[in-house]
Amino acid sequence: MLEQMQGVVRLELSGCNDFTEAGLWSSLNARITSLSVSDCINVADDAIAAISQLLPNLTELNLQAYHVTDTALAYFTAKQGYTTHTLRLNSCWEITNHGVVNMVHSLPNLSVLSLSGCSKVTDDGVELVAENLRKLRSLDLSWCPRITDMALEYIACDLHKLELVLDRCVRITDTGLSYLSTMSSLRNLYLRWCCQVQDFGLKHLLGMRSLRLLSLAGCPLLTTTGLSGLVQLQDLEELELTNCPGATPELFKYYSQHLPRCMVIE
Repeated sequence: MLEQMQGVVRLELSGCNDFTEAGLWSSLNARITSLSVSDCINVADDAIAAISQLLPNLTELNLQAYHVTDTALAYFTAKQGYTTHTLRLNSCWEITNHGVVNMVHSLPNLSVLSLSGCSKVTDDGVELVAENLRKLRSLDLSWCPRITDMALEYIACDLHKLELVLDRCVRITDTGLSYLSTMSSLRNLYLRWCCQVQDFGLKHLLGMRSLRLLSLAGCPLLTTTGLSGLVQLQDLEELELTNCPGATPELFKYYSQHLPRCMVIE
């Protein structure tokens, strides 16, 4: 079917468990610029080889594949290194820091990167990202349990004008937020279910005038007192506090009075 649809430039394959890597080799056409593959159990390294050789104009790749390894991230061509700006590797459990090395060298022009659920990536991998992918504008490290405050120091030193997603990074503490506070151009920050973040950590964020979106959903240690201080972020446009024990009706009323332009998600 795909062979007969030569005009397709965006392709999404989800839950196609009968689709094999051989199918990719026979069906991908060079016009495709955006490819998403998720929950296709037969997709592994050879699929990335097919993508790298058959899609020279690829700008965006979204991949959820449990069997892709570090080797695959070295397959991208020099042209793709120039054209590919978005890479999302979601729940690619076999990817390690060695894969990150391959990625930053083969795709140096990325502006959007997700390593969400890549549970073997550590702070050293984040350091490689921060030092080599200076064009990044969005970085998703959610569900990376080995990420610690040190990774945030690397990010703060080298990346700017960023959207940063740290949901379920359970080892992040107030110290990590102190590093982020030096990022004068950080615009969106997601800290959902970061279970060690406390009121003291929030104080580090109060001087971040470029912050437009802040999510603290599910952070269990934040109190009403600590959250009330967020009214100092007068340019904040969206604040998410779902499942946050310190978010009381009285606090939301306080926000409506002192953050009238901010959409507060209860």
